[in-house]
Amino acid sequence: MDLNRQGGIGANSMHLQIGDLNILIDSGLNPKTPGLGALPDFKQLRGIQLDLIIITHCHLDHIGGLPVVMRQHPKTPVLLTQSSRMLIEKMLHNSANVMQKQKEEDNVPDYPLFTHEEIDGIVNRFVGLPFKKVKKIQVRGRKDEIEIMFHRSGHVAGATAVEIHHKDRQIFITGDVMFEDQRTLKGAQFPAGHFDTLIIETTRGTTERAFGRERVHEIARLIASINATIAAGGSFLMPVFALGRMQEILSVFHDARRFGRLIECPIYAAGLGMGLADIFDEVSRKTKDVHFDRRIMTDLHIKKLPRQLTPGKDPRQNALYLLSSGMLVERTPSYTLASGLVGHPRNTIGFVGYCDPDTPGGELLATPHGKKFNFAAVDVRTEVKARVERFELSGHAERDELMQFAVQTQARSIVLTHGDPGARAWFAGQLKAQLPDARVFDPVPLKRYEV
Repeated sequence: MDLNRQGGIGANSMHLQIGDLNILIDSGLNPKTPGLGALPDFKQLRGIQLDLIIITHCHLDHIGGLPVVMRQHPKTPVLLTQSSRMLIEKMLHNSANVMQKQKEEDNVPDYPLFTHEEIDGIVNRFVGLPFKKVKKIQVRGRKDEIEIMFHRSGHVAGATAVEIHHKDRQIFITGDVMFEDQRTLKGAQFPAGHFDTLIIETTRGTTERAFGRERVHEIARLIASINATIAAGGSFLMPVFALGRMQEILSVFHDARRFGRLIECPIYAAGLGMGLADIFDEVSRKTKDVHFDRRIMTDLHIKKLPRQLTPGKDPRQNALYLLSSGMLVERTPSYTLASGLVGHPRNTIGFVGYCDPDTPGGELLATPHGKKFNFAAVDVRTEVKARVERFELSGHAERDELMQFAVQTQARSIVLTHGDPGARAWFAGQLKAQLPDARVFDPVPLKRYEV
């Protein structure tokens, strides 16, 4: 059952019943919905003995509701990768801080959904598992048992696909996937061969990468755009996700500067991503799952953002800004700074990741040059004069790569997840054409299916 009550991409969470075992895959939070409505519909789990929670990775749309469901199921262990085990506390504590701020500024009565003390009290239930190691799950009082193995899924540090064996049945859950190598992370390493059931992400189902927009070319185009903006006296704002994308872009900048390809200019960075850079360094040393050395921030002379950005005002620092949130969510550093940069043609806003169409970032990308854009949360309405660009540096696999993997599994049942309706529709059509004997499910939220 898909517990993400609004469907699409948001509060990602799926309840699986395998034999007599109940397993929850992820427990996310919808960043666009304030209050209790941001959570998965955990009411569907009432009266159920939840035997195991598996976390595929530490983005908040996959872990933001975890302390709530752990509160409701106080004996259920949580299985995740070793790298995610090192990252998850920082992510959850930051989420508690953000919710407390939203409670105060936006009068959201339900926030925070969990406290720092509660996070500290649940961490002993997190079990880190290495990649490629079989874990047998046996639960007292249950007759069935399963075997679980994690496989690298790329996407972000610690991200995993999940292989589950139950009797003669083999199940594979892709999680969020990136097959191509990133600067800080190797791409997905999935097993070849047959699976009975495949649960597959569909994020980029409506996106076909244009010829010449391969990742290496997009990085070159990004650096050229930064150089042109700075040389013309402007500033370049790059909204980034704190986990994964900021550390990758820092590595890109370091390499470009080292080889003389990135113009000399002040570089400002702020937010959760800076603290996570220290953890990435630790993960790199202890697990070798990522490749990151925090000394690159010293080499780049990263500057701290001024404590108070003024909405609607261009600081005119002729600088490069690397700020979260990646989708310009209201009242974040990237949102506030964008409100001051967008009205001046010397500046550029460059997006390097997925932007939900309903977020301020998605809306800005859809706003024609010269039209007015409303930064409602800071009461700024301005004409879009800056360049607003998108660079294809997504952390999600191309749709054709995922299709190729799906087809080679020859799965008899395929469940579509983590995608907007159009993306799921593309996958459903392709799968029915290429695997005509397979049953393809695009699950309606909160409806139970027998797969």
